[in-house]
Amino acid sequence: MKLVTFKADAASEPSVGVLVDGRVLDLQAAGGGAPPYFRSMQTLIEGGEQALDLARDLAVRREPQHSLPKVTLLSPLPLPPQIRDCMGFEQHLINAYGVMRKRAAAKHDDPETALAEFEAKGLFQIPDVWYKQPVYYKANRFSVIGTEADVRWPSYCQLLDFELEFAAVIGMSGCDVAKQDAHNHIFGYTIFNDISARDAQGVEMQGSLGPAKGKDFDTGNILGPCIVTSDAIDPYDLAMKARVNGEEWSNGHSSTMYWRFDDLIAHISSSETLHPGEIIGSGTVGGGCGLELERYLKPNDVVELEVEHIGVLRNRVVQ
Repeated sequence: MKLVTFKADAASEPSVGVLVDGRVLDLQAAGGGAPPYFRSMQTLIEGGEQALDLARDLAVRREPQHSLPKVTLLSPLPLPPQIRDCMGFEQHLINAYGVMRKRAAAKHDDPETALAEFEAKGLFQIPDVWYKQPVYYKANRFSVIGTEADVRWPSYCQLLDFELEFAAVIGMSGCDVAKQDAHNHIFGYTIFNDISARDAQGVEMQGSLGPAKGKDFDTGNILGPCIVTSDAIDPYDLAMKARVNGEEWSNGHSSTMYWRFDDLIAHISSSETLHPGEIIGSGTVGGGCGLELERYLKPNDVVELEVEHIGVLRNRVVQ
């Protein structure tokens, strides 16, 4: 089942719906307002299996009221309780550190010799700790936008980048969740574009804390276009693509995740309670950002992230 948060028109309040064959069923209207599971996506998630069962029943019995092109899709979770973004894909890190190694070597009189020395000494390599445990940071939950919303270019940024990710949405509270039980705590999955100011990020990460302004600015976290419930998708069998102005820049696959969501949830929940609605990002798929490709965004570029069985997350960058 594909769940969306939408506005039927400019004057209406956000509603929660089910996407069915290009049309949207307003769950609150279809359910007669009771029980109050459908006030928002957050209340639907908190309603657990009862809420999902009712939504499924309504999707079968009721005709969708709205044509998808005539509604405005918002982020499916406009204000998540929490966002954690992880680094789950090894190839992304291999590529990123390779670019950093090459850039550092280019500053020397003999770049080829410097590059060989860096490689021999193991410089600019994936840190050992990454192979021992998942690594993540907490993102700004107040900067979330949805598909078709504009990304506002940060005033201090010269190198703006996209990141092709998808994310798990927590559906059930848990602390010290065992790895083998972690999948039971996932409500569903959505696409995640972690917009990054690479120049700011490169400077601040030298302080051994962060990222901060490299990731933390209005409109920097994009979720959507829907949440696909966990029963309807295999999260490790999804083609992942990124296009900029219609040109394919990235083509990856979720099967290449090194740290999977079961690993991430087990690690994050150690002595810490996870709550319904929290977002856990997969990290960037290998080849899934401009940093790896040494190509960056420009004002007015249109970025489309496509994840199989979820949809397309589309946004324009404006300055």
